[in-house]
Amino acid sequence: MMSLFIVLLGILLLIFLTVKKLNPMIALVVVSISTGLLLGMPVQKVMTSIGNGIGSTLGGMVLVLALGAMLGKLIADSGAAQRIVLVLMKAFGTKNIQWAVLLTGFLVGIPLFYNAGFVVLIPLVFAIASATKLPTLYLGIPMAAALSVTHGFLPPHPGPIALAAIFKADIGKTLIYGLLLSVPIATIAGVVFPRFILKGKMAVGQLLILPEEDAGLPSAVKSFITALLPVFLIIAGTLGSTFIATEPLRSVFVFFADPAAALLLAVLISISTYRFSITEAMESCTEGVKSISMIILIIAAGGAFKQILIDSGVGETVKAITAGLALSPLFLAWLITASLRVTLGSATVAALTASGLVLPLLGAQASPELMVLSVGAGSLMFSHVNDTGFWMFKEYFNLSLPETFRTWTAMETIVSLLGLFGVLLLQNLLF
Repeated sequence: MMSLFIVLLGILLLIFLTVKKLNPMIALVVVSISTGLLLGMPVQKVMTSIGNGIGSTLGGMVLVLALGAMLGKLIADSGAAQRIVLVLMKAFGTKNIQWAVLLTGFLVGIPLFYNAGFVVLIPLVFAIASATKLPTLYLGIPMAAALSVTHGFLPPHPGPIALAAIFKADIGKTLIYGLLLSVPIATIAGVVFPRFILKGKMAVGQLLILPEEDAGLPSAVKSFITALLPVFLIIAGTLGSTFIATEPLRSVFVFFADPAAALLLAVLISISTYRFSITEAMESCTEGVKSISMIILIIAAGGAFKQILIDSGVGETVKAITAGLALSPLFLAWLITASLRVTLGSATVAALTASGLVLPLLGAQASPELMVLSVGAGSLMFSHVNDTGFWMFKEYFNLSLPETFRTWTAMETIVSLLGLFGVLLLQNLLF
């Protein structure tokens, strides 16, 4: 229990430093070192954990973040983002533009990890917000909600696929059950929730503003293909590598399924498709990476804090405390995962760690498919300062800490709690 108290002190220190306007990256590193030392870790192990945390976090993410930023900048500078805005608003109407963003978030979120999908979609969100004069959060929360829901509930997203393999769940049933949960949850968290919290901050007339046509913009087909090309490539790669066993064709699909490879191909195709000189294209790419440099550093520091919590054994303490509770297997799976999520920050780490603990609980009261969804729901619970997604949302939307808690953290908590409710409801209806 003392270790949990120390972690709480570390989180409070982080909040204090951030409120005092210390750069979040520096604050995270200071808190990581302080928390590690207070938890009794040797100095050398603390510094090694910080290095490992940064390396493991950025190792699989930095290329995706950089290429996603480049693609976003190319799409914005070419006018493709503005063309997409026009098409979406004509298709859905400005009053229903949230639904367009929500749908796009689903399409992007199924194959991509949250951070990669976020970087791909954020230029589109800002472009629509600018054109309609709507608050960025009015559109940003639907995007984030869709990405979070796919991260927790929908294969072939990598998270649910990994959990399905652990629990030996049927992918088709998991997808069907996941869709039954995802649509109402995304609607409540992504459409109803932002309208509720932003009520009174939008003039009625603003909902009727449409951008003017611009004949110089790229065609709609070209704009959508280049913007969504990473999604198409990853979906095709995922399906191909799943159902095709023949080499070397399967290796080609495996290559396309990798987010970094898909984004690299999209960047190269965008450079050749739009009317850029190579110099102009490289300038756009450079500016795109510059715009997220501090965000990358903050994410890295968040990874360091996460690793300190893992290496110090705090996660094992949480598991030991929650494992002794006599509860429904599905609720216990959610509770253990949620506890790890709140403590460790990483949804993926929390889900995979919890799955090993609750695997023996499978039975008549907990089907493999619903166990996947229960763990997925728990992995989204109460995202806060030790989660890289928290800092990405905060920095991209230029929010204060209280604002981030009221928007991002509240949205994630709504998704998690509704996911738990939906899983228990399906258990009673289906079994």
